[in-house]
Amino acid sequence: MTAPAVSLPQLVAAAVESHRHRIGALLPVLHHIHEQLGYVPSDAVPLIAHALNLSRAEVHGVIAFYHDFRSEPPGKHVLQVCRSEACQAMGGRALARHVRERLGIDFGETTADRRFSLDAVYCLGNCACPPSLCIDGQLHARVCPDRFDALIGQLGEVG
Repeated sequence: MTAPAVSLPQLVAAAVESHRHRIGALLPVLHHIHEQLGYVPSDAVPLIAHALNLSRAEVHGVIAFYHDFRSEPPGKHVLQVCRSEACQAMGGRALARHVRERLGIDFGETTADRRFSLDAVYCLGNCACPPSLCIDGQLHARVCPDRFDALIGQLGEVG
């Protein structure tokens, strides 16, 4: 997710042009923009709405409804803690509590220094090895609080 070499209006236009032919083009357009920037800027909402002949409320509603879309830039590292029943039953609650305390943020938040964003997800597809979490898209299984500390220590971001 690096900054595109094009302006936001150009990025939106390219996303719309790539997906205009699809039924329900809004979701693919949003994914396209999110993949390029790591979030969907609020300034993109009116551009998308106009291009797809939708209201701003419709576009904003979809962004707000789906947890995968961010409306603010993410932190340098994105952590996703699995909150599924399998992970919950095998220590996921304690892991989630530890992660929130260690980072000083709750789910859906980013640290003030923008080093970490924390997301709750409801299945990482690793139910045989709970609890699981992803750090920057890399899946980690059987994560206890001590293992979490070691994993983020490897990033060199938390002392």
